[in-house]
Parts: sequence; C-alpha cells; structure tokens
Amino acid sequence: MSKVVKNLMISEIRERVGEYREVLVLDASKVNAVTANKLRLTLRKKGIRLLGVKNAVARKALSDLGLTGLGAVLTGPSTIAFGGEDIVALSRELSEQATQIKELEIRGGAIGATSLTAKNVEDLSKSKGRAELLSDLVAQILSPGANLAAALLGPGGRVAGAIKAMADKDGGDAPAA
Repeated sequence: MSKVVKNLMISEIRERVGEYREVLVLDASKVNAVTANKLRLTLRKKGIRLLGVKNAVARKALSDLGLTGLGAVLTGPSTIAFGGEDIVALSRELSEQATQIKELEIRGGAIGATSLTAKNVEDLSKSKGRAELLSDLVAQILSPGANLAAALLGPGGRVAGAIKAMADKDGGDAPAA
C-alpha cells in the first residue's frame, strides 16, 4: 500500500473517531452480513459507530488522537466501536450484543492512554454510567436539606393540627395557628 493511500486511511479514521477518546475493539469477522447489518443499525440508533480497520493504520491514527493503549488488542481482523453516551454505555451495549451474537468477540479497548482488556470491558459494562452517577451525587447533595425540611415541617404540622383540634373542641375561641 502506498504512503498516500495509507495517509488517506489514517486521516479518515481520525476524522470518523473525532472527539471520542473511548474506543472498544471487536472481532466481528465471524458475524454474517445480515447480522452485522442489523448490529450496525441497532448501534447507530444509540449513537455508536463501528468501523472495520487495518490494524497498523488504526494504531497510527488512534495514537495520533491520544488513544495509545490499543497495541495489544489490535491483532487479527479488527473493528473499532466508538460513540454513545459514555464508555459505560458503549461497553454495556456491546456486551449485551455480544451475548446475543455468539460470533461477536470483544477484545478490549482504550480510554485515552489506558488500555482495557475484555474482562475490564465486561466489568465496566456492569458499573454505573455518567447519568446514574450524577443522579446519585445530586441525591447525596440534596439529602441533608430534605431531612432538615422534613424535621422542621413534620413536628410543626402536628402542633398546628393539635392547636386547631383544641380550638374546634373549645368552640373556636383559640387563636388560629
């Protein structure tokens, strides 16, 4: 392959991956064409893209983007997956698809310069995503205020109810709460 063609392929990979800094590597070579097309359509709805690559070209293009942890997993027929909400959503969706499509193999991936093994990807797919972590954080931040408001409003509501009950019992002479 000439240098011109190789450079065009490298720039194409860089352009497609764009701003994503989380990439997973799959072996989809044993998946038949119909299943592969269904897989691509399913993943596309979730913002995940698949790209079949030549390993040496992909290694160069992705290292230019700062994804240097892919050296060990870019062997044999490779497809890179990128996109989605975050790396957890990406790994969760691909792990789910790999359980449904037995021929699809997840080899690993990279988050920036950190490499991931297939086991790391599986573990990551079982963890909480960005949205879940943010909601947990917001709940923890708001929890003390909610407890304080409940403590202030709870007994005060009972006292006002008791005063009103006493006023109704006495004939309404008591001041309103």
